[in-house]
Amino acid sequence: MTLYQIDAFTDKLFGGNPAAVVPLSSWPPDHLMQSIATENNLAETAFVVPEGDDFRIRWFTPGVEVDLCGHATLATAFVMFNEINYAHDQIRFHSKSGLLTVTRDGEWLTMDFPVDVFHSVEISPEIKNCTDATVLEAYKSVRDYMIVLENQSAVLHSSFDQAAILKLGHHGLIVTAPGEDVDFVSRFFAPAYAIPEDPVTGSSHCTLTPYWAHRLDKKSLTARQLSSRGGFIKCQLNDDRVDISGKAVMYMKGKLDVSNLL
Repeated sequence: MTLYQIDAFTDKLFGGNPAAVVPLSSWPPDHLMQSIATENNLAETAFVVPEGDDFRIRWFTPGVEVDLCGHATLATAFVMFNEINYAHDQIRFHSKSGLLTVTRDGEWLTMDFPVDVFHSVEISPEIKNCTDATVLEAYKSVRDYMIVLENQSAVLHSSFDQAAILKLGHHGLIVTAPGEDVDFVSRFFAPAYAIPEDPVTGSSHCTLTPYWAHRLDKKSLTARQLSSRGGFIKCQLNDDRVDISGKAVMYMKGKLDVSNLL
């Protein structure tokens, strides 16, 4: 079993968001995939199996399987194009979130993801307890809460309480504000999934893109995630779909010695 570790949403090693990718010919037991993801201790490990002319993809955090992961999908496409020598310029992944496509254009990989529907919610004491920053707006989507702060500095320098975020009882917390050299910036916290802070989060941009497209009255957007590793994302709103584009680099290729567990 071969494992690749890819830095996604970056063009430099040790930037972006690292993900493990395990291409397979058939599915191993679920508990083994979860154990591998736990052992990797990365935000996500992606497993991918051929399905006709397409592929089926699954994502595991160190704690649970999740329905959608952007950066691990980008990392998987990078492996398919550059290591598995997939011949076409578009890959179709079937997943728990439906059909996802990734298209190659030079070094850029563009994912076609569904928009995440969200609605405005009260800025409750529970939400206020998550940060020492002033929360201007709050939203709840299918997967996450999202709060809007005044500016980039507030997103970068404010404190965020992991225990309070966990008490929200939802998957994660997106924090966003207008950017200085990009259209918007964000951070993402998911302690419920054993991810204190995600370095760069593709799936959160399914929520961020429609919000900022409406607020800025533009469909093509640039974004930066302000984790310590950082990452740059290009976003395009297409009705009920979002194009999320980024680059990736390979950090490591290795072998998993788990044959006696299959």
